[in-house]
Order: sequence, then structure tokens, then C-alpha cells
Amino acid sequence: MRVVLISTYELGRQPFGLASPAAWLREAGMHVRALDLSRERLDASVVREAGLVGFYLPMHTATRLALPVIDHVRALAPSATLCAYGLYAAVNADQLRERGVAHVLGGEFEEDLTEIARATAEGRAPRVTGSRAPAGRPVVPRFTFRVPARDGLPSLDRYAALRRGNGSRTVTGYTEASRGCRHLCRHCPVVPVYAGQFRVVPVEVVLADVRQQVAAGARHITFGDPDFLNGIGHARAVVAGLAREFPGLTYDVTIKVEHLVRYDAELPRLRETGCVLVTSAVEAVDEEVLRALAKGHTRVDAERAISSCRAAGLPIAPTFVAFTPWTTREGYLDLLEWIARQDLVEDVAPIQLALRLLIPEGSRLLELDDVRMRVGAFDARTLSYGWQHDDPGVGRLRQDVERLVAASVREPRAQVFDRIWTLAAESAAASGVTPRPGLLPTVRQRTEIAYLDEPWYC
Repeated sequence: MRVVLISTYELGRQPFGLASPAAWLREAGMHVRALDLSRERLDASVVREAGLVGFYLPMHTATRLALPVIDHVRALAPSATLCAYGLYAAVNADQLRERGVAHVLGGEFEEDLTEIARATAEGRAPRVTGSRAPAGRPVVPRFTFRVPARDGLPSLDRYAALRRGNGSRTVTGYTEASRGCRHLCRHCPVVPVYAGQFRVVPVEVVLADVRQQVAAGARHITFGDPDFLNGIGHARAVVAGLAREFPGLTYDVTIKVEHLVRYDAELPRLRETGCVLVTSAVEAVDEEVLRALAKGHTRVDAERAISSCRAAGLPIAPTFVAFTPWTTREGYLDLLEWIARQDLVEDVAPIQLALRLLIPEGSRLLELDDVRMRVGAFDARTLSYGWQHDDPGVGRLRQDVERLVAASVREPRAQVFDRIWTLAAESAAASGVTPRPGLLPTVRQRTEIAYLDEPWYC
């Protein structure tokens, strides 16, 4: 049987969520075609021949982009069975089924997707674990991972790359050493699907995937784990194997502030084995916001994490949810002051300073009375619960910042930051808050800052 796997967007990465199930399906005897619509057009002739079409939905943007594609595929191949899988498939199951998607899978989807393909080919009902048990607790299967099948996907040089301040561009691959997360941050899309569970990918599978990407031209690898240090022993084994087999290969990881503080002694080892960038979801520096998001760290912890990374020679790229129901004009200005004080202006992608809190279906944010009182009905068009800030001026400031960032994508980060600062200061002044003088230092120009040239994080 012919199976088509479709990805609409995954942060400019070659999709692991197409390559991994492709290996399983081929092993089961299926003819598989993977289409990454962020880099290629939908091939109608391929879709028409499919018996099963799977949509990989790892994030909110990918899911919104996929909705019209699902409708188009339904029209092109009315007899094909449709399946959606990934973090945002599970939480948007009702909306997907209304569009004709027969099967919805959440985390650890490869085995169930393969069973659905077999069942479709054999004309029977599939025997799958499903995304939730009868009591509502997420079911996260355990299975033996396969080495992803990446042939057939666009070449790595067409995807996001590692950039440095000196203008160099390094072809970048992408893999995952673990999936899920032990933590329960309220705003995180991983939590409704994994509920504090995580699964490690065997070291030999990780290294085999890196090996094939190095052979395809990669000189840098992004590890897409929600938190690379969730399993500290596993992380040690992965980076040791990486350094042993691929000397000179660089990599980047995502690590919680909490773990950067707890495992600060591990950071020099990351640098020694080729790590050149750590992304960390600081999200906020206001303690009230951090508590609401259940981040598990404080403002001081974030400062300690930054200091530890710098002491180890590791650049850190913080991410933020700059606009929340609890953000004030003064608080936003305080965030900018903090970024400047920490000398992070060149490390923060400007889009991070425009991001607004997203509340999707299943979000733990809905546990908060304060949030439930603010949100309206679920919006099937935006796939989220809308909310309005108590201060309309904060909403206007966010819109102004978003427009400024969108119009300044090719400008130096420091210049964009300065203009955002001016907007924030003017907004704060309009509400009676005067910026304290002398707190915005002159931004230093650094030539060795490493960053990925796809600035979106979620």
C-alpha cells in the first residue's frame, strides 16, 4: 500500500516526524512518500494514489497550516484513510475528526501509525494504543526505535542553518535523543500529551541518525529534545558517543533553567564535546508570571543559569512569552531592562519579544481560575482560547512590537531592540511609569554569537 506522510512546518528543520515513521512503514512493506510542504509543493498525483495519508502536527503553526491541506487531500483522495499524529494532533482531535481524519495519535506514534497502515491495507480495524486511556490519563507507548529514513526528503542545505556573527553558515541536521518531558509547565504543549513522562531514544539509534546526516553534509546537529538533560545519564552517553565518532561536529540543545542550575557541573563537558548553543525557556522574569506558568525557576535562577553557561563558554539563547494576562507595561519594560543588564540583546531573537501566550485545548493554564475567567469559547479557527488583557495599552504595545519586528527581519538585533525599548518606554510613560535612567547599557557587538536562522520557537 502507498502511504504519504505530510509535514507543513517544523521550525525550518528536516522533519524527524516524517523520517522516523517512514522507517517503520517501509519495514512493514509499505511504499512511503514523505512531503515537507515547507520546502516543496503538494504533489497531487502522489496523494491520489495513497491508501493512507498521515499529517505530522508537532506544533500550533503546523496544525493551522495543515487544516486547509487536509481539506485539499480529502478532495484529491476521497477513499484514502487520513491520520494525524504529534503533540498538536492529540489536543485537537475533535477538530481533526470533523475534517475527516479517522485516526489521531499523540506521543510515540510510530508503532500505532504502522498498525493503522497494516489494518488499512488489510481492510480491518486497527488495534492501537490510542492517545488516552479510559480514565483520561495519556498513554505513552514504549517500543524499540528505528533509525529514521531520511532519503526522499529535501536536502539539508535547504533547511535552517547555524549562523555566527561573522556571517558563516553551517549546514545543520536535526535529531531527537529523547521525547516527552518530566516537568509540567502549564503553558507547554508537551504536557497534555506526555503528562510528565519521557522516552529516550537508544544512543546507537541517535548516533546512526547523526551519521547519515553527516554523510549528507551536516556539520552541526540540533537536538530537538524538550529538555536534553531530562535523563542526565543518557545525555552524557549521547554526547560522549558524538564526540568520539564525530570530532569537530558541533551541536545545540534545549535545557530548562532548572536543569542548567542543577547540573551546572555538566556544562563544561557539553562545551568540550561540541555544544555551541543552549536554548532555554526563561519565558519571564516576573515572579508572578513564572508561578502562573509553573516554570519551576525564579528570576535569580535564570541569572545563575546564564552565569553558569558563560563560565563554561556556552552561549545561551533565552526564549520568552513576553505578553501574558499578567504582563504590565512596567513589567514589559523591566523584561527589556533585564535582557540588557544580562548582556543578552544579541542572543534574543526579536520575535521573542512579541510572543503572546497561547492557550490551546488541553492546556494546564485552564486549571487557573484567573485564566478560566478571562478566556472565551475555544476558537476552532485559531485552535486556541482567546483572551484579552485587562489593560488595552498592553495589547496595543504587543501589536506595535509585532509589527516592528515583522518589518525589521534583516536588521541587526541591537537596532531592533532599541526601537522596541522606545515603544515600551513610550507606552509605560503613557501609563505614568517613567523608565529609570541609566539602566539600558550600550550593547556590545560580538562576532561569535551562534544562532539558528529560523527564529521561531513554538
